Amino acid sequence: MADSTVSRGARPMVRGWRWLAVAAAGLVAVAGVSWAAGSWIAQPQQHPVGPVPEGWNAQAVEIGSAEGLVRGWYADGAPGRGAVLLLHGVRADRRAMLPRARALNQRGYAVLLIDLYAHGESDGDMISFGPKEAAGVRSALDWLRNRLPHERLGVIGASLGGAGLLLAHQGRPPDAVVLEAVFTRIETAVDNRVRERLGPLSAVVSPLLLGQMPLRLGLAADQVRPVDHLAQLAAPVLVAGGADDRYTMQAETEQMFAVAAEPKQLWVVPGAGHVDLYRFAPQAYEAQVFGFLNRHLQKQ
Repeated sequence: MADSTVSRGARPMVRGWRWLAVAAAGLVAVAGVSWAAGSWIAQPQQHPVGPVPEGWNAQAVEIGSAEGLVRGWYADGAPGRGAVLLLHGVRADRRAMLPRARALNQRGYAVLLIDLYAHGESDGDMISFGPKEAAGVRSALDWLRNRLPHERLGVIGASLGGAGLLLAHQGRPPDAVVLEAVFTRIETAVDNRVRERLGPLSAVVSPLLLGQMPLRLGLAADQVRPVDHLAQLAAPVLVAGGADDRYTMQAETEQMFAVAAEPKQLWVVPGAGHVDLYRFAPQAYEAQVFGFLNRHLQKQ
C-alpha cells in the first residue's frame, strides 16, 4: 500500500518534469530556428553583375573602403548639372538602380552606381543592415567629390541603401538626399518583416533575431537607428515611401520626414508597397524626385 501511495504522488511530479523538458526542447528549437533565420538574413548576396550595359557610355570602377573594395559603374555628365550616387536596397545590386541612373544621365547628371557591402561584386562577408554598408557609401561619396570637386552632389538611397547613407557619418553632407522606404530603426524593420510572415509570433521571434546582432556584428540594435542620424543631416531631404508598404510603414516614412531638417519634402506613393518606386510610378517619380534634384543640384 505504501508503494502505491508514493507512486500516485510521484506521477504529477513526473508529468511536470516532462512538461518542463518539452518546453525546454521547444525553446531550444525556436532558438535554433531563429539562429538559422538570422544566418540566412545576413547571408552575403554576391554574384557577377556583368559588364556595363551596351549603348551606355559608362565605365566600371573599383573604390577602396574600410570594409574592402566597392565596385560599380560611373558615367560622366554635363558640367554644372550635378552628380548623383545611387544606392540599391537589400539583396539587390547596382542594376536595380540602372533605370534611374540612365534617366538621370540623359538629363546631364554624372552618376555613380555601386554594389553595397556584401552585395553584387563588392567585398563583404555579411549583410549588416547599415553599419558595414556605410563604409562603402562614405568612400563612394569621397570618390565622387574628388572626381567632380565643382559639382553639387546628390544621393538616392532605397531601403538599405538609404540606411547605409544615414549611418555613414559624413562630415560634409551631400547637397540633396532622397530616401526611399528607409526604415527608422532596425527593431521596427525586423518586427515588421517577421510580423508579415508569422503574425503574433513576431513577439517571440523578433527579439531572438535582434539579440543576435552583438554576436554577428558587434553592435546592439539601438546602434542601428537611421532616424537618429537623419535628424543630424544638414541637407535638403526628400522622404518617399509607399502608402501600402508593410515593411516600412507609412507612419515610419512620416516619422522620418518629421525629424528631417528643412528644406524637406514628403512623397507618399498611393498603392505602392515595398517596391521600386521608379518602376511603380515613373512619371510621378520623375516629377517628384528628379524635380527635387533639379532644384538643389543644378547650377543656374
